Amino acid sequence: MESQNLWYLENVDVLGIFCPKKMGHHEGDHFTKTYKKGEYIYVPDDKSNLIFFINSGRVKIGSYGKGGKEVTKAILQDGEVFGELSMIGQQKRQDFAEALEEVNVCGISVEQMKALFKDHNKLNLFFLKIIGSRVLEMENRLESLVFKDSRTRVVEFLVDLVKKRGERVGYEHVVRRFITHQDIANLTATSRQTVTTVLNELKSKNLLTFNRKRLLVRDLEALQAEA
Repeated sequence: MESQNLWYLENVDVLGIFCPKKMGHHEGDHFTKTYKKGEYIYVPDDKSNLIFFINSGRVKIGSYGKGGKEVTKAILQDGEVFGELSMIGQQKRQDFAEALEEVNVCGISVEQMKALFKDHNKLNLFFLKIIGSRVLEMENRLESLVFKDSRTRVVEFLVDLVKKRGERVGYEHVVRRFITHQDIANLTATSRQTVTTVLNELKSKNLLTFNRKRLLVRDLEALQAEA
């Protein structure tokens, strides 16, 4: 299966822009940094003046609701960008970015990114695609929350995950670095128990298998039909 990463744009060397090969650990408005699992890259109310590129690892983007309840907005991985709202005038962070495992990121200041727009015209389209796609994804999640039951939301999430990050192996599809049941629950506005129940039900139907490291979907079309 070809990558369906929403943030990929052909002929834009995002890695080369965010992480110049000749750059050291820190050089001007560019920098690289490694975060340990559980460390926060930024938290709500931090100054919003940097955009980040994930060189390796996974990052959770979320916010806190009433009573400090965590709301997961996205789980991003290698090759994806976050913190992009600083490009459209956000002064302070409204969400948090947490390392789900050891993460290496490259960062660039808003001022430097704007300067790069002059030399890389397609960057404008790249950021429009990022923002537009994420708005669309949030609208789809809201619609799903209003009109679909919890089981359907979990199944549709799994199908979407396979389409975006799955790798075809014969007639099957594998998603490596599978996320936790709790993270799926947070992303689908369900409970961890519901996610576990749905996964076990689908496993009993021989549609998929899973463990902490991967999700293997045996029949994607059959899984889609479950929704």
